[in-house]
Amino acid sequence: MYPPVTPPRQVKIGDAAAFAGTTPRAIRHYHQIGLLPEPERGGDGRRRYDYDDMIRLLWIRKMAQAGISLDDIRSAFDGAQDIEETLGRLGDTLATQEADIKQQRAAIQRLQTVGSPLGLLSSPVTDRLSHLPTGTLRTSDLDALLVTERIFGPLGAAVQASTFIALATHPDLRAEADRLDAADAALDDSVDPDDPRVEELATQHHTHHKALTQTIEADGLDAAEENLFESYDADQTRDEDTRTSAFEAVTKMPYTFSPARIRCLQLTAQLLTQDHQNTPDDR
Repeated sequence: MYPPVTPPRQVKIGDAAAFAGTTPRAIRHYHQIGLLPEPERGGDGRRRYDYDDMIRLLWIRKMAQAGISLDDIRSAFDGAQDIEETLGRLGDTLATQEADIKQQRAAIQRLQTVGSPLGLLSSPVTDRLSHLPTGTLRTSDLDALLVTERIFGPLGAAVQASTFIALATHPDLRAEADRLDAADAALDDSVDPDDPRVEELATQHHTHHKALTQTIEADGLDAAEENLFESYDADQTRDEDTRTSAFEAVTKMPYTFSPARIRCLQLTAQLLTQDHQNTPDDR
C-alpha cells in the first residue's frame, strides 16, 4: 500500500509559481499591481499561499494566456469592468493583429518571390514592377516609391510606377534622366538661384517629363493606372491613419536641396502647371 499523502495547508512562493506555471518574480509583480493579494508572512518571514490564493493565481494565468491584459484582469476581479466588454476589446485587438500578420506574411512572400527590396513595397507596386529585368530599377527609383507610398499610399506609388516602367524599358529616356540627375546634383550651394542655368535646366526637365508622359500613354501604362483605381482592394487602405500628409512630408522629410535646386523644381512645376491649364477640357 502507498502511504497516505497529506496536502499542505500553505505553500511557499516557489512551489506556488511551479504549480501555476509561472515564476516567483511574476507573482511578486501581481502583488505590486494589486492583482493578487499579498499573503501574510510566516514565522520564517516568507509568504505562504493557501487554496484561495492558488485558485486566484491559476485564473490569472488562464486569463493572461488568453491575451487579457493584467489591468483588465484586475478590473474584472474587482468588478469594476464587465468581462464581456474586456473580451470585446480583446477580440478587436486580435482581429487587428491577425490582419497585421496577414500583411507581414504577404510582404515576406513578395520579398522571397521578387528577391529584392521591391518586395517590401505593397503588392500593387510590386505587381506592376516585378516583371522588369534585374538591374533596370535603380536604388533611387525604389527610394522614391518608398516615400510616395508613405505619403499617398500603395495606390499613389503604383501610379508612380508607370514612370519607372517607362525609364526601365526605354534606354533613351533613362539616359536623359541620368543626365538631368547629374545636372541637378551640380546645382549646389555655390550656384545662385537666379543663374540662367537653373531656368534652362527646368526647361529640360519639363521637356523630359512631357516625353515620359507621351511614352506612358503610347505604351498603355495610363490604362493600367485606370484599372488600378477600379480594382484596388479597399482592405489595403487600412493603414491610412499611419500615413503622413503631403504638407507634413514637406516639413518632416529632409532633402539636401540647395536654393538653386529648389528654384529649379519650382520653375519646372510652373511649366507643368501651364501645360495643364492650356490643355483643352474634353469633358
